[in-house]
Amino acid sequence: MDGIITKTELDLKPFSRGKVRDTYELPGGNLLMVASDRLSAFDAVFPEGIEKKGRVLTQMSLFWFERLKGIVDNHLISTSVPDGLPSYLEGRCMTVKKVKIIPLECVVRGYMAGSGWKDYQKTGAICGIKLPAGLKNASKLPQPIFTPSTKAEKGHDENIGEEAGIALVGRETYNAVRDLSLRIYSAAAEYAQARGIILADTKFEFGVNDEGEIILADEALTPDSSRYWPAVSYKEGISPPSYDKQFVRDYLETTGWNKLPPAPHLPADVMKKTTEKYVECYERLTGKKFPY
Repeated sequence: MDGIITKTELDLKPFSRGKVRDTYELPGGNLLMVASDRLSAFDAVFPEGIEKKGRVLTQMSLFWFERLKGIVDNHLISTSVPDGLPSYLEGRCMTVKKVKIIPLECVVRGYMAGSGWKDYQKTGAICGIKLPAGLKNASKLPQPIFTPSTKAEKGHDENIGEEAGIALVGRETYNAVRDLSLRIYSAAAEYAQARGIILADTKFEFGVNDEGEIILADEALTPDSSRYWPAVSYKEGISPPSYDKQFVRDYLETTGWNKLPPAPHLPADVMKKTTEKYVECYERLTGKKFPY
């Protein structure tokens, strides 16, 4: 297989370029979504890519798209590399339907972590949702909560409350994506728990297809969009070991980096360990050996 891919330049019209994914327009109106091996943390993209990362993200999304079909449809059409395009796309590309994206990052939290923990320490709430006193870092919440944010083109997404979310997308759409997000999270968390993994939180992106149906878009339940913890090492009161980018974030906190671009170079051992964590997450959740 090809090595680390941090940049794609295909003979297609570019549609969008994110921190990790490059999307192109295909003849006929569909899109080609390519997951690179780029790594972003603290809103900066690092000079080095993480080996196998793009393929892990793609294969994880494919696994969950198939598993969640009974709850919600998705934008996937094909995983084949279109004719005439380079072989490095194998395993990291998806041909998808072009949908009208709903401008909300649909975040579901089942545990106290990350920015939610910081918010709770200051206000006793997460995104305006009042929670019981006495919760700790990594505490399981009484029930999963929906805490959407705006979709930022650059920089941080901004957490918003229900009222602002309804104003942004309308009550009917807001209620629909909220209910779908909570259903998907609950189903995925139950499955992951049976595999010895805690799904602490995750975020979804939805779009509206040509038939007016709300479907899953972008990625689903990957280590980039979700916080996965090994159940065996879970403990309240600490930030548990994680299968996501937290390993890189924890390293960066020791470097003195001011978290402003340009991002620093990553040591080889940090990159290798990150690859191992992504692959292990895939294998434990799917029960299959990573194919790439």
